Amino acid sequence: MNGEVSLLRPAVSNPATRPELSDTLRASVMARRTQVTELLKKAVSEFGNEITFANSMGAEDMVLTDIILREQLPIEIFSLDTGRLPVETYDLMAEVEKTYHTRLKIFFPRSDTVENYVQSNGINAFYESIDLRKACCHMRKVEPLGRALKGKKAWVTGMRAQQSATRADLPLREFDESHGLEKFNPLSDWTEQETWAYIRMHEVPYNKLHDQFYPSIGCAPCTRAVAVGEDVRAGRWWWEDPASKECGLHVKK
Repeated sequence: MNGEVSLLRPAVSNPATRPELSDTLRASVMARRTQVTELLKKAVSEFGNEITFANSMGAEDMVLTDIILREQLPIEIFSLDTGRLPVETYDLMAEVEKTYHTRLKIFFPRSDTVENYVQSNGINAFYESIDLRKACCHMRKVEPLGRALKGKKAWVTGMRAQQSATRADLPLREFDESHGLEKFNPLSDWTEQETWAYIRMHEVPYNKLHDQFYPSIGCAPCTRAVAVGEDVRAGRWWWEDPASKECGLHVKK
């Protein structure tokens, strides 16, 4: 399997990121925004300052970031810097801090763990087997997430049920057995069109790779553009079975 990712960017802009803002779509988005705001307020009422939001800088996460900060909800926002993110993601992090006059809380992988992995397996070993890919995801995402969630009683994600086969039955609220805390998925029943309509209606900053047919963005070596009509998660670990590919952040026991 050739793990190389082309550096060429599509010349045509992705129409999915610019839906037609009909009156019906606008009304639907505003109603859903109200529902999300109410859910987050209830979460804050129940868990106080012991709730946090995991912002991976995807389109859905930017919708939640905008709602949380516009509504001035006391929900901590953090991101995971894996050390191998696309430059566009770092640009977005800086834009978020400037636009919303905030400072993101960033968690990094442990340097000694990364060094040992690379020394033992090679810089791009994740292409060689699923076990090595999962080990890379674990050290760069799962372990830092554990530190980010330490001491919390609830966390918020931007996952949507339509994103992949592994998320088809995603509830708005569930108990996360892996981390021992409540988990809220406020955008679970949102469509991709509604997500992008919100971003356009409120001029929310977003990762510019989305315009280049990257609907789901993770680490640069493990993310590629998708063809029109492909599943939104098809560009993530594209060499693996789509029915089971996840990084480990949201895998149930």
